[in-house]
Amino acid sequence: MTQTSDRRAFLTTSALALAGAAMAGAALPAFAAAPPPLRLSDAEWRRRLSPQAYAVLRQAATERPFSSPLNAEHRNGTFLCAGCALPLFAARTKFDSGTGWPSFWTHLPDAIATKSDTSLFMERTEVRCARCDGHLGHVFDDGPKPTGLRYCMNGVAMRFAPADRA
Repeated sequence: MTQTSDRRAFLTTSALALAGAAMAGAALPAFAAAPPPLRLSDAEWRRRLSPQAYAVLRQAATERPFSSPLNAEHRNGTFLCAGCALPLFAARTKFDSGTGWPSFWTHLPDAIATKSDTSLFMERTEVRCARCDGHLGHVFDDGPKPTGLRYCMNGVAMRFAPADRA
């Protein structure tokens, strides 16, 4: 058998096994669902985003505290990236941190990436969208149980999709 034949046989056997398991009612294995990257030119981002969203998502600016309408959003639904619409946070994980920015105690799976941020003469952990690499905010270790984390996000970097439309 050639290498191509071996690969084809393996893939066919795997597909048949998964199909058989599904028909038998067995649970299928979970696969990581990392979002495909979205990379646009600077000009495309400027066309796509409002000036304030561009400043936050693409230049890591910070919106003024208490300025986001998402602070008062308490409906069931999902907070999405304003740059690429990737679901980021479930509304049930939002809490009032008193900081003036929408805050969450956890994120959705495969939604974010983090990196070290040493700007402002301190070390923080920056939170970025896993799909478009847009700056969302920072995560701190002073949040509520069960995680003890506070994902402090810029409201302009997100939009809200109510559960009835999500």
